[in-house]
Amino acid sequence: MKFTRQSIILALALQTLLTGCASITKDSNQPVKIEAYSKANQLVTGVKCVAKNERGEWSVNAPGTVSVHRSGQNLEVNCEKEGEQSGVATVISRANGGMFGNILFGGGIGAIVDHNKGTAYSYPDWIRVIMGDNLVFDRKHNKDNEVMIGQPATTIDAKKTPEPTADASKITNP
Repeated sequence: MKFTRQSIILALALQTLLTGCASITKDSNQPVKIEAYSKANQLVTGVKCVAKNERGEWSVNAPGTVSVHRSGQNLEVNCEKEGEQSGVATVISRANGGMFGNILFGGGIGAIVDHNKGTAYSYPDWIRVIMGDNLVFDRKHNKDNEVMIGQPATTIDAKKTPEPTADASKITNP
């Protein structure tokens, strides 16, 4: 089969037109399922959780699902129940496949639009908050239809601590 120049140009044009950017392929809102568990690994029901980012604030009774507005900013979740210690979660937002499609096929304009609308980003879709803990849930570890177990915030923060650097005044030349 011989491909002409026109057929190749037409195929590339169609591919570009039919490749969806995140604004088309992703909704501005994303459902996030939230469960609350005790430190003894028991489900805690009737927990009020508030999720917020710079685009808004949403409430849900855990276990339950809340629809949040996508954003490049992390989602902060605070879960409370009388008689229980608060459970806190930082849910890290990551660029989704729509953003990469924009960069590869659509160029900068689609990426800027999707960034501004938040549709270029996603959160983990199912998290387990532990009452009395402060956990971090990173989207890059998300597996579809599987609950994500968070990492202690202090462990994550410790990894971000810069390594000590040598004091230039104490270095002598041989």
